Amino acid sequence: MKNLRITNVLAMLLIGILVSSTAWAQDAKPKASPAATATGKVGNTTITINYSSPSVKGRTIWGELVPYGKVWRAGANEATTITTDQDVMVEGKKLSAGTYSFYTIPGEDEWTIIFNKTNKQWGTQYDEKQDALRVMAKPRKASSMSERLVYDVTKDGIVLRWENLEVPVKVQAAK
Repeated sequence: MKNLRITNVLAMLLIGILVSSTAWAQDAKPKASPAATATGKVGNTTITINYSSPSVKGRTIWGELVPYGKVWRAGANEATTITTDQDVMVEGKKLSAGTYSFYTIPGEDEWTIIFNKTNKQWGTQYDEKQDALRVMAKPRKASSMSERLVYDVTKDGIVLRWENLEVPVKVQAAK
């Protein structure tokens, strides 16, 4: 009789574990804007960009989903961050080594690129008073369509690519 009770309790416990693990596994859907990282070297400087990568999904991105003339978090979810392990020159202006949140103000012909000192924040908590550096960059038509937002670190700097647009930002070793 005692063994039967123990067996019943163990059977119920096993069923409970199976049901809860099945329910948990069903909730583990891929994120709409998965986390991504781009790392590379500009000269001897290592640059790492951490961001969430949204998809186009048939939407018009520039001027609609991402309006012109307004601060954009340059990704989805948490603020995109850029880390440099050495001081650099961004579009000719000095940026000290460190980690910064990365924002932009897109324009049809020119973008404002923003490095903000507050790097651990939700993407929409931008505070202009915390800007470490603002520079200007020229967008251009991409050579191919990019369904997902992608950042690349190249020998010449960083490049944001999404939809049919790319925005190169020149980065060099600090002088």
